[in-house]
Amino acid sequence: MFPRTAFTVTVNPKIPPRLKRLEELANNLWYSWDRATRTLFSRLDPVLWEAVGHNPKAFLKRVDESVLLKATEDRIFMASYNSILSTYDSYHDAPSALNGSKSLGPQDQVAYFCFEFGFHESLPIYSGGLGILAGDHCKAASDLHLPFVAIGLLYRQGYFFQTIDRLGNQQVTYTVSDFGDLPVTPVMHPDGSSMQIEVPLPGRPVIAKVWQVRIGHVMLYLLDTDLPENSPQDRNITHNLYGGDKAMRIEQEIMLGMGGVRALHALGIEPTVWHINEGHAAFMILERIHNLVQQGLDFASALESVAVNTVFTTHTAVPAGHDHFPAEMMQTYFDSFYRDLHISYEEFMALGHIPGSPDFNMTALAIHGSRTHNGVSKIHGGVSADICRDLWPQIEPEENPISYITNGVHVPTFLAQEWADLFDRYLGYEWRNKMCDDDYWSRIDAIPDHLFWSVRQSLKSQMFYGIRSRIAEQNARNRGSEAHLDRLLKFVDPINPSVLTIGFARRFATYKRAALLFENLDWLRRIVLDQERPVLLIFAGKAHPADVPGQDLIRRISQIANFPEFEGRLLLIEGYDLRLARRLVAGVDVWLNNPIYPLEASGTSGMKAGINGAINLSVLDGWWGEGYDGKNGWAIKPGPEDMEGVVRDKEESRALYEILQDQVVPLFYNYGKLGYSSNWVKMAKHSMKSLLPRYNATRMVDEYVSKFYRSASKKGASYAADDFSGARNIAAWKAKIRQAWPGVSLRRLDAPVERIYFDETLDFKVAVKLNNLAPGDVIVELLICRQFKTTRLGNFQHFQLECTGMQDSGEHLFELKLTPELCGKQEYFIRVYPYHSLLTHPLEMGLMVWL
Repeated sequence: MFPRTAFTVTVNPKIPPRLKRLEELANNLWYSWDRATRTLFSRLDPVLWEAVGHNPKAFLKRVDESVLLKATEDRIFMASYNSILSTYDSYHDAPSALNGSKSLGPQDQVAYFCFEFGFHESLPIYSGGLGILAGDHCKAASDLHLPFVAIGLLYRQGYFFQTIDRLGNQQVTYTVSDFGDLPVTPVMHPDGSSMQIEVPLPGRPVIAKVWQVRIGHVMLYLLDTDLPENSPQDRNITHNLYGGDKAMRIEQEIMLGMGGVRALHALGIEPTVWHINEGHAAFMILERIHNLVQQGLDFASALESVAVNTVFTTHTAVPAGHDHFPAEMMQTYFDSFYRDLHISYEEFMALGHIPGSPDFNMTALAIHGSRTHNGVSKIHGGVSADICRDLWPQIEPEENPISYITNGVHVPTFLAQEWADLFDRYLGYEWRNKMCDDDYWSRIDAIPDHLFWSVRQSLKSQMFYGIRSRIAEQNARNRGSEAHLDRLLKFVDPINPSVLTIGFARRFATYKRAALLFENLDWLRRIVLDQERPVLLIFAGKAHPADVPGQDLIRRISQIANFPEFEGRLLLIEGYDLRLARRLVAGVDVWLNNPIYPLEASGTSGMKAGINGAINLSVLDGWWGEGYDGKNGWAIKPGPEDMEGVVRDKEESRALYEILQDQVVPLFYNYGKLGYSSNWVKMAKHSMKSLLPRYNATRMVDEYVSKFYRSASKKGASYAADDFSGARNIAAWKAKIRQAWPGVSLRRLDAPVERIYFDETLDFKVAVKLNNLAPGDVIVELLICRQFKTTRLGNFQHFQLECTGMQDSGEHLFELKLTPELCGKQEYFIRVYPYHSLLTHPLEMGLMVWL
């Protein structure tokens, strides 16, 4: 070959004027939940659409202009185009009739910070559940027309693409994104320059460019440090999602939290509610405190002013999952910062202190810097309260301020189009505005069983087509034969999708126990290999590149899938992403989830499957602990938490086999005259109608508004009014309480009565040493409840004792006359805790004295 130089030139088409708004559609992630829009692009060039990974913006840069010109002459295409634009404009122009938007004032603005966001595969800045949840939160906020912005990082290299070799080893490939192909645009100043902010790191400032992403009505702002003004090290801060060492992680979190606040300021956005989704963004609290101190507020008052309108959501169910940084590292990164706050190093480190650890804990910072905290399911709320119990040392975990809001999924994104069409026909078009109406969704029963089953089979068939394509590609890359491919695909028949199909797809973390189904292979063989009632098992998921045990799980499942008897009956599909997830949750018959209780914070994949008519089979953990009603799926009751792991796995796998063998398989194959099981359809319908109105993102976000956002905004305004008088008052009051509290004590003056008759009155008298506090600074309370073997504080009735004077001893007298309402042996306690009307939660100080 002769020496020569290769030159390249990129030719982009000119969008015809009649199709000009295709660019607008391509730059608004509304397309991520509007299938008609995605279909519109696909119709222009299906091959190119697949090649660009369903990315409308990349598609428009590569499609032949002749294709676009031809489309303008296609009356059917133009009719679809105009119809979609009409729907798009109606969505953006119409005022919301939903409750959430009515719950916030005209000046309100919610700012939502998260480390990752998962909207669609065309914007690869997510890795898994946290990102998908954040994406669904933004989409639901858009549907509700909330005043809402989101803040994140724009990763040049998002999470990895996964392949699995013939030995079952996970292979990791990273792809560097061309931002010109992503649905992102730079934020511009009026003079045409791009908006940039500066964030100080040790010894140097780091510049970040601000990008924006449209998600319906909502705007997401992303920070990018890959700029020539920065050093190569600093350009890498936003290069990789969940990559690098501790130094990289703290710099990413500083950029997200502190840089995010600076970006909002540069944009002229003044949030009234600040929401931290997981602890990664908690440095936002420090930046906001710093801004107030620079305005002349003292540190304690600034902390109260910041905390009162900050909402913190934790998603982690194990202490080790919370980010923490060594004290020396915090000294390096914040040495001058805490001095600017006019506090000592010890006071600064106390913001992130967890008893028993010298490290600075980001969850502790998030809790100290917020007044509203929640887990993401009822079980997880209790787990989180227990994990963080030391932050409220004198309060029982069940009473501490950690609440919960159970996650939900964005129905328009994950509900298959076939279901939407069927709902339009049998439920009416208004179902989209009845998302949380339980009674309305009972109309699902009116859908004829044969049509319901037909949709289920159609979705399974579509899933099978997608699986066949992926398995064929996987087999070819691993140099498998055509004969071997035929064996792998013998049950994946799109023409006759009658095989019972069970799906398991999620991150391969050890606590999710992907291999629990394979504890007893002999038993599994008897279930799966039945010639009359075959079972197809589909597994998918990624393990973090540093998670060796997780990768071992993938390898083990791959090895079992290669056993001759399991070939074609157990498929491990590589490259788990949003596109594959949408196919799986819509297509499988049974969705399997078997984590170690209580380590599943919420889990949303089962919700996505349930709204598509799949039936859940899960350990009673996370959301399923409250979603299971005995008729909408199957439940594995978890063993005691202190049970040895090997014994627990054996017991719970036995329960899994018994459910599969005795209930799932017989129910599915109990065909009637029409060729399907009517009882299976009955359970699937019940699953759908019981889960869809309760586990959708509209309900979730509306609950955040009603429980947290509205009160946080009002409290924030009250604290900031009159030159932050509320913040100053509560800070001074808390300082007074903390100083006096060690000297507070109670003693009982009346003689305890052991037996009375119904309608008789008990007279309680308690002397309280307040140590210079006023009676109005405390609540003295009696808690009473019928005595049970295990009596929880939540079951007690609460009665407040009133101050009636002062003893010669200097103690204050508190009294209560009480006529018990119930008969039987009753247990009661008396306690005192600090109280102020400006507190967000009555026990937020974590101080209490019991008699």
